[in-house]
Amino acid sequence: MPKLRDSLSFLYIEHAVIEQDGLSIVVLRKGERVPVPIAAMTVLMLGPGVRITHAAVKTICDNGCTVIWCGEFGSRFYAVGMGETRSAANLLMQAKLCMDEERHMEVVRRMYVRRFPDMDCSGLALRQIRGLEGIRVREAYRQFAGQYGVPWKKRSYKQEDWDEADPINRALSVANSVLYGICQAAIVSLGFSPGLGFIHTGKMLSFVYDIADLYKLETSVPAAFSVIGGSYADLEREVRTACRRWIRIARVLKRIPEDIAWIFEQPSMDDQENASEAGSLWDRGGEQLRGGHNYAEEADE
Repeated sequence: MPKLRDSLSFLYIEHAVIEQDGLSIVVLRKGERVPVPIAAMTVLMLGPGVRITHAAVKTICDNGCTVIWCGEFGSRFYAVGMGETRSAANLLMQAKLCMDEERHMEVVRRMYVRRFPDMDCSGLALRQIRGLEGIRVREAYRQFAGQYGVPWKKRSYKQEDWDEADPINRALSVANSVLYGICQAAIVSLGFSPGLGFIHTGKMLSFVYDIADLYKLETSVPAAFSVIGGSYADLEREVRTACRRWIRIARVLKRIPEDIAWIFEQPSMDDQENASEAGSLWDRGGEQLRGGHNYAEEADE
């Protein structure tokens, strides 16, 4: 079974029927009946051609497994479903870092360091860091253009004028969308919010864009240039195929939990474990009180 990282397992299924089987589920595909130990799973990714029963979805969620409806090999992210028992620890940590301006800036700096390890951001203002980022990205595009013999002017993309874009810009947009799908699936699986970004903000995928930027120059960008630099019959399909290959080579799914842990200064990124049955109650000073308890007598004292 493949791993998102060593302790965060997932299973990708396509072109199959999924049904309930007692307290677990079974996958019916090509005449085979394959039981899945769903209680031991963290993420179940459903690709094209999957039919799943209501009872199977309920069983999956009851066992604390996250369900993701996605494109082929995770190349698109369509929807997610998860049981109510999941811990919100990672989401709460992300929100605290995002809302505290000083800690927010620390995360931003660490994101740039992770992306450009040889760039010293410690004494630079954010505008200066962005300027250096722009120079490096622009030079990377030029190098890939030269390597694959692709005419290159600049990155230009307008969703409403898709057909007017030149082939390389269309290829870059397709490749990036594949990478975004992979990153969003991993982010949601780890219990974070795709919308609470640090470098990017204001959109429901801001954190997805933050994380995807860590890998673009070694996945989606070379994938796009390599396809346009050769002979292709179906641009979008061949770019998606190439991007998935570069993503596997770069081990993106394994690296995302490790990189987020480093960026957030955590020793490791925990799985989405179940919370306590009754949950907790918030109190001043950041203290958490036991849930499922009647505090009437204490309030009267």
